[in-house]
Amino acid sequence: QVQLVESGGGLVQAGGSLRLSCAASGRTGTMYPMAWFRQAPGKEREFVAAIKWGISSTYYADSVKGRFTIFRDNAKNTVHLQMNSLKPDATAVYYCALTLFQGDRSVYSRHSNYNYWGQGTQVPVSS
Repeated sequence: QVQLVESGGGLVQAGGSLRLSCAASGRTGTMYPMAWFRQAPGKEREFVAAIKWGISSTYYADSVKGRFTIFRDNAKNTVHLQMNSLKPDATAVYYCALTLFQGDRSVYSRHSNYNYWGQGTQVPVSS
């Protein structure tokens, strides 16, 4: 089993920055790809960013490319999402996820490919 705990959410003004963190514990001896998804009220869960462990390959949704950065701290089994130049449409609950699959962006961008999820952290962006 794997446990994922997100932190760092909170109210932020448009144009501001926020860093989310996801701490993984449990069966993480072999590092797996992890990702961030978000779900706005009344909308489907959507892919934000993903990262592999071994070679640090990263993948981003087009809507956040250039403004969001996903990175990891191997020693602490933690993945972060640095969000800059936030827009009101970024308002959502952000979820951390871990997948046992290996692949490319087409694999990592599908929420159905993820085996473990955190509880989510709210990020309201005010205009």
